[in-house]
Amino acid sequence: MAYTCPMRPTLIALCCSVGLSAQAADGPLVLDATAVNADAFKPASSPLPETFAGGQVARGGQMGVLGNQDMMDVPFTLTSYTAQLIEDQQAEDIGDVLLNDPSVRQSFGFGNQSQVFVIRGLPLSGDDVAFNGLYGVLPRQMISTDAVERVELFKGPNAFLNGASPTGTGLGGNVNLQPKRADDIPTRRYTQDITTDGRIGEHLDIGQRFGEDNRFGARLNLSQREGDTAVDDQNQRSKLFVAGLDYRGDQLRVSSDFGYQKQRVNHLRNSVRLGAGVTDIPHAPSADHNYGQDWSWTETEDTFGMLRGDYDFNEHWSGYLAGGIKHTRETGFYGTPVLTSAATGAATIAGSQIPHNEDNASFMTGLNGRFQTGPVSHQLNLGAASIWTEQENAYVFYKSQPTNIYDTLPVPRPASVSASAGLLSDPGVTGKTRNRSVALSDTLGLFDDTLLLTAGFRRQQLRVEGYAYRGTGVDGGRTAFYDEAVTTPVYGIVYKLTPALSLYANSIQGLAQGATASGEVVNVGQVFPPAKTKQVEAGIKLDQQRYGANLAVYRIERPTDGYREGNVFVQDGQQINKGVELSVFGEPLQGLRLMAGGTRMDTELKNTQNGSNDGNHAVGVPTFQLNASVDWDVPGLPGVALNARMLRTGGQYANPANTLSLPTWNRFDLGARYRFKVQDKDITLRMNVENVADTSYWASANGGYLTQGDPRLVKLSGTVDF
Repeated sequence: MAYTCPMRPTLIALCCSVGLSAQAADGPLVLDATAVNADAFKPASSPLPETFAGGQVARGGQMGVLGNQDMMDVPFTLTSYTAQLIEDQQAEDIGDVLLNDPSVRQSFGFGNQSQVFVIRGLPLSGDDVAFNGLYGVLPRQMISTDAVERVELFKGPNAFLNGASPTGTGLGGNVNLQPKRADDIPTRRYTQDITTDGRIGEHLDIGQRFGEDNRFGARLNLSQREGDTAVDDQNQRSKLFVAGLDYRGDQLRVSSDFGYQKQRVNHLRNSVRLGAGVTDIPHAPSADHNYGQDWSWTETEDTFGMLRGDYDFNEHWSGYLAGGIKHTRETGFYGTPVLTSAATGAATIAGSQIPHNEDNASFMTGLNGRFQTGPVSHQLNLGAASIWTEQENAYVFYKSQPTNIYDTLPVPRPASVSASAGLLSDPGVTGKTRNRSVALSDTLGLFDDTLLLTAGFRRQQLRVEGYAYRGTGVDGGRTAFYDEAVTTPVYGIVYKLTPALSLYANSIQGLAQGATASGEVVNVGQVFPPAKTKQVEAGIKLDQQRYGANLAVYRIERPTDGYREGNVFVQDGQQINKGVELSVFGEPLQGLRLMAGGTRMDTELKNTQNGSNDGNHAVGVPTFQLNASVDWDVPGLPGVALNARMLRTGGQYANPANTLSLPTWNRFDLGARYRFKVQDKDITLRMNVENVADTSYWASANGGYLTQGDPRLVKLSGTVDF
């Protein structure tokens, strides 16, 4: 498929002009070695929490209605990864960033390339990732990091902090992205990257503050990538444009973001579905083997924007108001292998077309205050949020054909239809959702704020409407209606043994739409109340300025989706995840940056249908996860740094009966970079090798689908600050 990028000549010319300017007219090119200061904290004017030494992890982040918080002051677990880490690891999407966390693993969505993040054993879809605190604004499925300043990972249910997510995932944790803002020092940065498989990318990042006291700022990010991926015969193309404007006054701060992202992947290698008769897990095919078909593809196109204002009424009280919108258009021709024989790799593959259009509008407002009543301090938080979504869908499913995940031969694009609904060329409205909520909390500080007690609640209204698929000349009528309200409380405690050591505990809940009875049951159409996911957690936090650590134990109880019992659908069943987490991060020694940790999880199913799976482990939850990452400035070689990362993931079951399981897998990554100057221009050369050993493994069994780990990939890039 031919493709010409209108940006490329301009960007290449810019890069060339920078290179030519380094040529001294009266002498040879001189490369001046320069030492890199790893303690590059954010400017004091930045509203974001500062970073730990080394600049990879921040000291806190945004926690919904609570606003920006330091990790030592809240009874929750949050890890915030920075733009420096994103750049040094050449992380292209948020999935690449979250691989650094020992509580997170990844899988694909069902039949497409959407990223799904399994946090504390429960999935989070890309649809439920927040942007500067707002749900429903970001592109879906795959989210580029080129315009992202922070990736903030909150661990645990979070209905009180953020409200119910648009699609009901994120019950084990959630992610918020902070956009890039113009710094006091102007940004003029161009990056050219290439992989060993020939995919080429460009990224231009420009930022500038201007006006009196640098009150106004603008940040522009343009990027594109195109070419073959590390998977055989798979091709990817992406474009991104994000413009961020902001104003920072003495009391008023206003920011806006407008973005456009388009992603296309041809010849998909999706997950593998296990057929009903499979009695064993097949060994993973060669790491780069593509068992998809060349007629498969997916394309998503997102246009989004948001506006946020913060106002300080005085030194004790502040308020905020934010709103955002998004339009999504998704098309594709999908094909997922369904395994029929683990021994031979025999499978069937059927095609499908599922066009999807989506329009979202999101809004939030709130008030944060600090005051004193005698010896007790108060942090009062009041917030309200609303999100409105409308989905348009249609589908065509085609009949299956034989294939093989090991010896994959081309099969014709399917033409024989097995089922269809709606109009592919003009999908009609099939769903409308409106979530509204108000939240209130107070954190009481005792004994000079060494003891912090938090209590609060969020009252959430979930309204969901379903519509029949549109026919020729006919709009579908409403077929389902759901309007329920529920309250989710929160309780937390922090006790600061010393300024560097805190003990904490919390009780918090998650919320998702309840099930709707369907099929041939007597209570068809019955809507069940919203389902609450409950967590209790306790832990210890350490802040030694240069490095930090967190140890947590937790128990999460999530209702399962329900099942048919005779001729009645019932919402019953529970999944219980219990775990221990340890994370260490920062720069304990000058020039040595570390991120390491591990998670040990145990799961149990209860109240399953007829008790057949009671006591079994949940599907797709690894028994343990270990991460270790080191980034080291080489002594005696100014500007040279080496890095390495290890991921180790324990076994996980692929079916509720626990008769099918995936083995433990390991992955090793290596990298290097060199920073130097050419006539006062900063140059950075980077190389990162992912999956160095090109290991073949099944990375996840989330949802009962097998997701294969990515093959070896070598990334090369050069960045110039001009």
